[in-house]
Amino acid sequence: MLSLKELMGWIESTDVAMLISQSRGWFPALEMIHVTATTFVFGMITIVDLRLIGVLPRGSAVSDLYRDVIPLTWAAFMVAAITGGFLFMSQAVAYSTNFAFRMKFAMLALVALNMLAFRRFVYPGIAKGDHDAPLPFAARLAGAISLAGWIAVVSCARWIAYLMI
Repeated sequence: MLSLKELMGWIESTDVAMLISQSRGWFPALEMIHVTATTFVFGMITIVDLRLIGVLPRGSAVSDLYRDVIPLTWAAFMVAAITGGFLFMSQAVAYSTNFAFRMKFAMLALVALNMLAFRRFVYPGIAKGDHDAPLPFAARLAGAISLAGWIAVVSCARWIAYLMI
């Protein structure tokens, strides 16, 4: 059975990983796409979170905003995940031991759990009449956790480069 370090070494030695890490253009191009997609995800989620916590006006229904924003957000998230996977492959050993990289994924897990809880328990109750009614505490809390979590994801992502050896 392979150790984690051996597995990461194998990933890093694949043809695709070698192409990305050894070419002059692939890594920066993938990183540019990854950062752009992540920025889009963060921006779109921030709009929903600001509405949930009450910063944006009540005139826009959470259900309408959610319906309009979330499909685009998922598309951008998929682009970020795919390009992030390719970036990871190119330096799998270093990334797998990078504290900021691990924290980024811990924060992604937190925002994913928050999103699942929001979608399952909070959203059904507010989607029925959310135009002008004040949102329940659970919705405001979910928005605050999401916003703080995504700020942490982006901060950890930026921190990764400073901890690379």
